[in-house]
Order: sequence, then structure tokens, then C-alpha cells
Amino acid sequence: MTSLVDHGIVAPNAELERLLTGYMFLEGPAWDADNDRLIFSDIPASVMYSWSPDSGVAVFRAPSDKANGNTFDSSGRLISCHHATSSVTRTESDGTIATIASHYEGFELNSPNDVIVGADGAIYFTDPSYGRLEYYGVARETQLDYRGLYRLGTDGGLSLLASDFDQPNGLCFTPDGALLVCDTERFHIRRFDVSQPDAVTGGEVWATVAGEGDGAPDGLKCDSRGNVYCTGPGGVHVFDASASWLGRIDVPEGCANFTFGGTDGATLFLTASTSLYSIRMALPSDGVSD
Repeated sequence: MTSLVDHGIVAPNAELERLLTGYMFLEGPAWDADNDRLIFSDIPASVMYSWSPDSGVAVFRAPSDKANGNTFDSSGRLISCHHATSSVTRTESDGTIATIASHYEGFELNSPNDVIVGADGAIYFTDPSYGRLEYYGVARETQLDYRGLYRLGTDGGLSLLASDFDQPNGLCFTPDGALLVCDTERFHIRRFDVSQPDAVTGGEVWATVAGEGDGAPDGLKCDSRGNVYCTGPGGVHVFDASASWLGRIDVPEGCANFTFGGTDGATLFLTASTSLYSIRMALPSDGVSD
């Protein structure tokens, strides 16, 4: 991690702190700026939690239909992916939960996994098949013969952007507007150009995430300088905007995901198997990749 301090990414003298432990498998951290709290999911337990420095941890939603990825839109509404129901939901301002995606061309989605919101309000999500396995979801056959990347427009229209993945997972926008997507089983990150609202071009491999230790490409974010963070073997790997590897935040458990948060956006919260960790960063999120 020394190299990340030298690069001005991790704050000087910062140490990884374990905030909570004893969970089954944590995922989906998202910072709720309106309420100064973190929302995260324990997938196998089918429970979502909230945590704040002042109030500690509390159950946010149970059961959660084995929720995985979470994010917030520009109106502060929570968008969540659910393994048990193969759906994406939005929690409205009055607390009601609306299903906003569950099928494509008449077939059930596999199991929406990770989700982000674009600058235009459209929702982008990945749809691997992990949620149709025991423990992480509900065992059942898939109805689709591919695992895709989707865009849900503000008009409710669902577009399949790409389907040539093994298992698409984390995704984020870069500050210059490119869309990065992890392919977990292939251990790489792909880069797409969002050329028009319902289509992408490109899709070349942007970086390979390699190393020793538990973990694989999953959670993905950018910081305000355009550096790209991706979970992988041994922790969270950091690349600069040209895909050069800068270093790794070592995590003692397999780390599935992370997000920037805190009042200044410069605390990194990490969901790693049974535990929730945090570490202070020198740079905040870019604000468009959460």
C-alpha cells in the first residue's frame, strides 16, 4: 500500500479498520449522502443494513430478496439489484418499492448484480447468473442463454448493450464518459464507449487484474483524478487512467465491493466476505461512478 500513499491515493498513515464482522457475505455498499450513512447487503442472509459513525449498524430491510448491488440516483432514491427475484427495484421517496426491471423480451433476467446511474438518469446494470446458485441466491435454471449488460432508460425502456461476457459484474463510468465493466471469471476489465443512449461500441479489454490472494474483479469505481479501483486477488487494485497498475489496498478477506463515502467522500468502505472495513483516502470519488 506504500505505493498508493506515494501516488497520493491513500491518505498518509491511513490504516484499514474493521468496522463490523460476523456476516455471511457482504456486498453492495452505497453511501446515502442525504442521511450520512452507508447501505450494504448480506446476500445469503437476505438482509440489508445501514451503518453510520454516530448510530452504528441497524437492519435496513429484511428480507431483502437477497439484494446485492445498490446505488442512489440524483433524487436520493435507492436502486437495488436482487438475486432471489431476478429484478432491479427503486425505493421511492414515500418508501414504496417499485420493480423497474425483471424481464427482457419476455424472459426473466438472470440475477441483476451491480448497478450505477448515468448522468442522464439512465440506470446501467450487469446480469450474471450468480444469483441462480445456492447460497448466493435461489437455485434455478436461467431463461436467457447469455449474461448481459443493460441500460434502463428514464422512459422505462430496457436495452441490451452487450452479451459477450462470461460473468459481467462491477461497472462504473470514467470522468471522460467511458463505461468500464468487470468480467469476473476472465479476470479483466473492459472499456465501452457510450456512443448513443441505447448502444455501446468498443468493449476491448482495458486491464487485467492479477495477483495472489482471495478475490476477483467485482466492485469497480473511479476517483476524482480518474484512477480506477477494482477488487481482485488480495484486495482492491488501483490503476491510473491509462490502465497502468499503481498498487493494491490489501484486505485480509476476499473483498467483493467498496464505495466512497463519508461527509467528504474520501472514506473508502469495503465489503469483504464476513466484514465491513474502511480506510481514509487522499482523493474522493469522481461522483459519477457510484
